[in-house]
Amino acid sequence: MKKTTHYIDSVFYQFEQTARYCKYLSVQIFQGLNMGITADEFIVLDTIDANGCICQRELAQLILKDRAGTGRLLNTLEEKGYIERFADTKNNRLVRKMKLTKSGIAILKDAIDKLKKYIDKMPEIISEEKKEKLISAIIEFRQGLEKEVQMNI
Repeated sequence: MKKTTHYIDSVFYQFEQTARYCKYLSVQIFQGLNMGITADEFIVLDTIDANGCICQRELAQLILKDRAGTGRLLNTLEEKGYIERFADTKNNRLVRKMKLTKSGIAILKDAIDKLKKYIDKMPEIISEEKKEKLISAIIEFRQGLEKEVQMNI
């Protein structure tokens, strides 16, 4: 095993740098494909779609953004007509949840279709088998970090 003498040699730094490249690429893709939504807005819509009607706190925890930042994204999506918020109860407490509107479902589907076409055209960086192994390793690593990291979202 290679000895880590500098932080830049660590797995943490390598993940951080890779995440930055992924973030820059997603911004470029969304701008280039004229999605009508940002990458962050897409993530919010996709997360709501995948998890059903959830509250802002749950959404913030899933997307790893503070509640204020999550609230700003939700306000923008609500103004665009892509989500609607409604009152509900959770553990006998009043909470505001959100769901996708018909317009939100349509823009999410359109964005997924455009992204799929783009991703299918991308050159193969690593094989499908290596991709699956990498995703599993990343999930395992992240789940280990979740046990160590204290987040106040």
